[in-house]
Amino acid sequence: MTVNREIHLAARPQGWPTADTFRLVTTEVPTPGPGQLLVRNQFMSVDPYMRGRMNDAKSYIPPFALDAPLDGAAVGEVVAGEAAGFTPGDTVVHGLGWREYALVDARRAEKVDPSLAPASAYLGVLGMPGLTAYAGLLDVAALRPGERVFVSAAAGAVGSLVGQIAKLRGAAHVVGSAGSAAKVERLRALGFDAAFDYHDGPVHESLKAAAPDGIDVYFDNVGGDHLEAAISALRLHGRVAVCGMIAQYNDTEPPAGPRNLALVIGKRLTLRGFLVNDHSHLREQFVQEAAGWLRDDKLSYDETIVDGIEQAPEAFLGLLRGDNLGKMLVRL
Repeated sequence: MTVNREIHLAARPQGWPTADTFRLVTTEVPTPGPGQLLVRNQFMSVDPYMRGRMNDAKSYIPPFALDAPLDGAAVGEVVAGEAAGFTPGDTVVHGLGWREYALVDARRAEKVDPSLAPASAYLGVLGMPGLTAYAGLLDVAALRPGERVFVSAAAGAVGSLVGQIAKLRGAAHVVGSAGSAAKVERLRALGFDAAFDYHDGPVHESLKAAAPDGIDVYFDNVGGDHLEAAISALRLHGRVAVCGMIAQYNDTEPPAGPRNLALVIGKRLTLRGFLVNDHSHLREQFVQEAAGWLRDDKLSYDETIVDGIEQAPEAFLGLLRGDNLGKMLVRL
């Protein structure tokens, strides 16, 4: 192949992104130089954090550049290149998604074992979402056996794994919130003790019914009313692992914020934000443990797959709408 297709950022969105935020661009397939790999991407990831990178604002990661390809996690096959430790045919994970062919510095590519799990799994259950769930629950929130856990966006790539890992590590009661009746049923099938659709009524009422004895740990993917409800439900010395706040990513006005933050004092709560890259030292341990759970059918994962690079923008918008069950991926 000599033709490569990429998705560029055409405009910075105000509020919700639209189709006009993106542009499909045709380029030539690049030629690798010394220490580089040409990778034919098989799957690319779309993730909530990418919404923040569309803004021209200072953050923990640089914004996407206008009129240039977006980037993000991808997995694919090495088709050319000379770099120590790599040969054509290897499957690698790297950070140059949103394009069909990627020219990757070998030092920024990680070779993975496709016999351990399908290639797509290295963008989900064995990739960044899996490590996020593992590190956030066990390291940041320091879950202890016998504790009670609440997970928001629990049918997503991270949340669905948090709930299962909590049960595997001895949690007494795990509650998840999701955005549809079908997702609630899926959470129950995954072993959650209780689950509710947050559209069915005020979150604090649904959480109180699902966890009448309160919670010790809240894994926050949503923010807003979910965080407020969790603060009310948390018991003495409860902990919150703040992973994301997707409820406000497209807001154009500042959020009202939890109205009950004063409870943090009397309950001696801990609210801790985290980035998965801060916990890379756990990656080997996580992959070994998660691979064992997968092998023993103790851990399940879902994927929502959209086909074609031209559909990547719609896949991203669908992620923000909550259309996905588990990990949202684009198959190239």
